[in-house]
Amino acid sequence: MTQDSPDATVRTDLTPAKTRRRELLTFLVLAFGIWPVVAVGVVGGYGFLVWMYQIVFGPPGPPGG
Repeated sequence: MTQDSPDATVRTDLTPAKTRRRELLTFLVLAFGIWPVVAVGVVGGYGFLVWMYQIVFGPPGPPGG
């Protein structure tokens, strides 16, 4: 019942060398471009959440007497 749209075509005109180069470029962009930015964002976001939590509820430790 599903039909392939004309936009969902698979490229078969790429040679193995071009495919390998394209996959390598994609890997390098992901490994050294996108994932480091995501990792810094996740760690920075977690640090921000901990900082805000401590501003609202105070730093960890025994309760003051």
